[in-house]
Amino acid sequence: MKTPVPRVSRRGRVALGVVVALIVIYTLLSWMVRIWTDWLWFSEVHYTQVFAVQFRTRALLFGLFGGLMGLWLAGHLYLAYRLRPVLRPNSPEQLNLDRYRMRVTPRLGLYIGLAAGFIGLITGLSAQSRWQQWLLFWNADDFGRTDPQFNLDVGFYMFEYPFWRFILGMAFTAVVIGVLGALFVHYLYGGVRLQGAGDRMTTAARAHLSALVGLFVLLKAIAYFLDRYGLLLGYNDGVDLAGAGYTDINALLPAKEILVWITLIAAVAVIVFANAVVRNLVWPGVALALVAVSAIAIGGVYPWSVQTFEVRPNIRDKETRFIDRTIKATRYAYGIEDSIVRESYPVTNTTPPADLDDDAATAASIRLLDPKVLSETYSRLQQVRGFYEFNEKLDVDRYKDADGRTSDYVVGVRELEPADLSGSQLNWQNRHTFYTHGYGFVSAPANDPCGTRPRFVSGFIGDTSTSGDKETAECAERSPIFDVKHPQIYYGELVSDYSIVGRAPGGGDREFDRPAPSGTGSGNKEQIRNTYDGKGGVPVNSFGRKLLYAWQYGEWNFMLSDALNENSKLLYVRNPRDRVERVAPFLTLDGDPYPAVVDGRIVWIVDGYTTGSTYPYSESVNLEDAASDSLTGTGTAAQAHRNINYIRNSVKAVVDGYDGTVKLYQWDTKDPVLKAWNKVFGGIVKPKSEIPADLASHFRYPEDMFKVQRDTLARFHVSDPNEFFSPDNFWEVPKDPADPRSGNKQPPFYLMANFSDKHQGEPTFQLTSAMKAKGSPRLSALISGYYDAQDRPRLLALQMPVGVVDDPQVVQQQLQSFGAQQISDFQRAQKVIYGNLLALPVAGGMLYAEPLYLKSKEEGEGYPTLQRVLLVYGTCTAFEPTLAEGLAALADRRNCGSEDNKGEQPSTGEPSGGKSPSASDPEVAKAVADLKKAIAHLKEAQKSGDFEAYGKALKELDKAIAEYERATGKKPTGTPSTSPSTSPSPRASPSG
Repeated sequence: MKTPVPRVSRRGRVALGVVVALIVIYTLLSWMVRIWTDWLWFSEVHYTQVFAVQFRTRALLFGLFGGLMGLWLAGHLYLAYRLRPVLRPNSPEQLNLDRYRMRVTPRLGLYIGLAAGFIGLITGLSAQSRWQQWLLFWNADDFGRTDPQFNLDVGFYMFEYPFWRFILGMAFTAVVIGVLGALFVHYLYGGVRLQGAGDRMTTAARAHLSALVGLFVLLKAIAYFLDRYGLLLGYNDGVDLAGAGYTDINALLPAKEILVWITLIAAVAVIVFANAVVRNLVWPGVALALVAVSAIAIGGVYPWSVQTFEVRPNIRDKETRFIDRTIKATRYAYGIEDSIVRESYPVTNTTPPADLDDDAATAASIRLLDPKVLSETYSRLQQVRGFYEFNEKLDVDRYKDADGRTSDYVVGVRELEPADLSGSQLNWQNRHTFYTHGYGFVSAPANDPCGTRPRFVSGFIGDTSTSGDKETAECAERSPIFDVKHPQIYYGELVSDYSIVGRAPGGGDREFDRPAPSGTGSGNKEQIRNTYDGKGGVPVNSFGRKLLYAWQYGEWNFMLSDALNENSKLLYVRNPRDRVERVAPFLTLDGDPYPAVVDGRIVWIVDGYTTGSTYPYSESVNLEDAASDSLTGTGTAAQAHRNINYIRNSVKAVVDGYDGTVKLYQWDTKDPVLKAWNKVFGGIVKPKSEIPADLASHFRYPEDMFKVQRDTLARFHVSDPNEFFSPDNFWEVPKDPADPRSGNKQPPFYLMANFSDKHQGEPTFQLTSAMKAKGSPRLSALISGYYDAQDRPRLLALQMPVGVVDDPQVVQQQLQSFGAQQISDFQRAQKVIYGNLLALPVAGGMLYAEPLYLKSKEEGEGYPTLQRVLLVYGTCTAFEPTLAEGLAALADRRNCGSEDNKGEQPSTGEPSGGKSPSASDPEVAKAVADLKKAIAHLKEAQKSGDFEAYGKALKELDKAIAEYERATGKKPTGTPSTSPSTSPSPRASPSG
């Protein structure tokens, strides 16, 4: 008995059709609105060519690949139908298929069209996402360098190889879909049978399917041919390095070439033998089995045997040449080869020079303001209104002070934070038309605080005091060292919402600009209003535009509110990084844009990178992991989780903070990838020669690229291939000493300093990171990235002998133990915050400097203030309220480890003044004995370098001194005090 085919009622079909139609209409309308609003935005920023090229290319790839795949499938479905047998054997299987054939055949064209359309749609969507690969493929050019194996220009691997692979993958997919579709139709119409007497496949069906299988095998031959080049992009597990090794070149490469011929022969056998000679599937099956066996034996077993029995016993001799290839390719691909300068720093001095406190250059290099700590301080002292905020992490740049001296400043802009609006501020009109922007650029010299606070230099809002206390008055703003024409911040890192700007109805100013200066008779309650008159923004002065954005944002106030008029403009996509990403989608952007004052305007500077993942023999890194440290996600954006093996800082992008203008400037004039993209988009990147001098003076070595380079240099500072077999010379990035439990890497830090008389010669603004010996708590090098006098990128590697200088984590523990008592006292009432631990090469030794901040533990109360400066030089330590006092303490060598015999040695003696207490007094005798015992324990802890034992010894000494004073009424002379400024420190390096 046949089971009836279920049917949907006519009313149900109509309802379903209506629902589907509504969904399709809504989807198409939303897509069209998004396209239209994107076009308007690109028109506003004058980069319509970027939109047009993307749109045309995506449409081309969608139509081309989607159409070809749909036609391919439709053709094979129809061909299978045309090749159906006229007579089918009478069998239960065929009787059961009859009802489906009767259902399908009258509407065969419709079903074929639906199937082809669906597959074409999926294929087109997949293909259009490869628009960047296609554009590079179409605009490919030479790199000017060749690979070491095939002598092909690297441009083939970077521009062409990825798209050839994509086309090959599409071809495989097409064949598989064709086989499955044809097999289904042949089965439905009896060309392929699972039951019944005679052949299970008709001659026509066999010819059709065998041709497709033969085509698949032919594509496999092409894949083997491309695999030869792909070996250079692979991985050499034997030495844990990128690129083809000895086995790959001497065993796997010949195997791939042999497999090309075997698969070609097999393809012919499948097509010809299955149809013209034996007319069955036995020989084609034999041919396919031969391909599979050959792939296993020639492509698998043979290379394995070579690796196991020839390479591993002689790995140094066999792999050295290929390691050298990887070293050279990696150093070039990451921009290290042309930029690195090396210098030996022997660290001959472990005691501070006597004139350290008079060394103005050293003092000027020590940055006491930490940009990751002081955002809240800036907000509290420069906030003005509760909805103004500074970014979670401030930035470091350099400016000339009133005396013309260049030094580094911690800078930020006072931005509008929509999340801080409350009450009536949150209604639609206030949120989007009244509170529209931030106000003012704020800076403070990084090494010249005013007491415990930054010494602000801004000049855009007069009275910013929040407490009226004496220190606030003393730290009042200096005269600005720059003049800003438009201090309003309409585009910034905190802006996440759109704003509608322009004259209010009636012609008045309506945007809140800033509070009126104090002294006007109303405190700070009066408001100064403003009307935006910049070039940015999309006009929304017509019914059509209002309707368009009402749909886009799902907000009908665009249609109903009287806040919009003929002067209204809409500002959106206001984050500088987002704006650059849209106008230059081929760039990978640095996670930390920074503001600068250039020619009287506040601008955002964003570093742009060109990247690739197919540079032959170059080591691959995960960009997200390499660019991450303890600050990632706190005011800086994380990079995408993807692998790269080529990077260049090719573009410096600038976004105007007032009108949102985006400008792209070429920075790396030799980068072939940027040249290709500039060709694609018609020269949207301006030549380097057009960069204004004032703007160029604020360019800094980019952070994310530096992080990638320092990770790469951890191994590839080694240039001798033989040293890769004993990784004792490898480095690693230290963990963040302020937060060692997190396991995050220590961030690099910007500062003005002269690290090398040979290569720098004067204080240079640079990005610096300490590097430790792999698996050891000892420093190996300092790496600094900077631009030289010709604006060329430089990586200075100061290499030092291993085992002489402690790494930042050990120094952090030393500082915490040294100031354990005072830090403990601080922590009872306040939160202790450790700032950046800077490492500075000074006078043949290494000076570590770290600011310590305190903040109230009460939520929402107080802000971080600078309370102590922690310094370490060799075995000497200082823990003082100011930098000057700390340097003086080091210069006087007050608190140095006993191994140098420089510092004051703990001892017991007679009480200071008065008559000695009687030694026969049992209480006094016990106090003296306990005191001597505690001092002995302290000395032992110093020598061992055990910081936990040292902390316990300090507590024991505290108790013994207190008992001695109680018993004698006097202080013991020569006994070490536990205050941070006078207590002895443990040895600089724990033994063992």
